[in-house]
Amino acid sequence: MEVSESDKKAARWAHDLFVLNIFFFHLLLTPATIMLGVGIKGLLIPLALSLMVITYIYYRGRREPRWFVAAHWRLAFNRCKLLLVGYALTAAILLLAEVLTMGMKDAHMANILVTVITRIAIMPTLILVMVTVVMEASATSLVSRGEVPEKIIRVFPPHS
Repeated sequence: MEVSESDKKAARWAHDLFVLNIFFFHLLLTPATIMLGVGIKGLLIPLALSLMVITYIYYRGRREPRWFVAAHWRLAFNRCKLLLVGYALTAAILLLAEVLTMGMKDAHMANILVTVITRIAIMPTLILVMVTVVMEASATSLVSRGEVPEKIIRVFPPHS
């Protein structure tokens, strides 16, 4: 199947948007909120912005009429799902920290524990950020060659 340059460009945008989401909201904004000492609630800002981008990628993949382009938007959303797993693991660890510190009598010790666990809690998301960026780099090369992974073809076959 021959893929036009305009379709390749539209398909590449899915992966570029995902990577921009990673760089701006995870690798720039998240550390900035930590360094500014905004607190755990400040981490909700990059999370909310990232979730908005993920939602856009999801809907764009469902509404795109061109099969090749839609397949790559869906592939980008599959990477988003990995990122969502990282968010869920991070949230679970943060919730555990909250539960552990609820009954502590020493507020200073509770603060230290929350600080330590918060740093540990961001690791699942950070690891999945790194993994998905590498995966997106390979997806960009697939777009350049006009290819779609077999897994996507099985789930979302080309239009007849």
